[in-house]
Amino acid sequence: MSSGRGSSRSVELPDAAATEALGKRLAAALPADAAGWMILLKGELGAGKSTLARSLLRSLGYHGTVPSPTYTLVEPYEIGDRLVYHIDLYRISGEGELPYLGWTDLRQGLMVVEWPERVPALAAQADLQIELEFGGNGRRAEVLALSDRGAGLPLLQRVR
Repeated sequence: MSSGRGSSRSVELPDAAATEALGKRLAAALPADAAGWMILLKGELGAGKSTLARSLLRSLGYHGTVPSPTYTLVEPYEIGDRLVYHIDLYRISGEGELPYLGWTDLRQGLMVVEWPERVPALAAQADLQIELEFGGNGRRAEVLALSDRGAGLPLLQRVR
């Protein structure tokens, strides 16, 4: 049986609504208990990482304000029985700073990590990577499975 790691799909995102729709599809594809899952969001400033994360959180059932974690670094959310951590690594200098964020405890929830390139080793621990980039008149997302369970998400089968 072959591994699904490395499975990927491209998604055209002509506007913010399309990015939000991708967040909704991601939320619908995740298992009910996504504790321990890690989703990496890569892309330039303004590419839509926070828009995607907000849509994911709202689609999981969060109704409050969803600020960017640029300054707080970690924004925790309790959504029913679910813990979700929206993490922004832009302001850290490397892997040595992760313990100061309470990294071990964060693994108890679903982790949505912006700027994972600050800690390249995270790719080996993550389940899914979504790279957002500018393209044409809009944006494009490349959804890449980094683990077998990430490859099993219906999102990778449905995305075109």
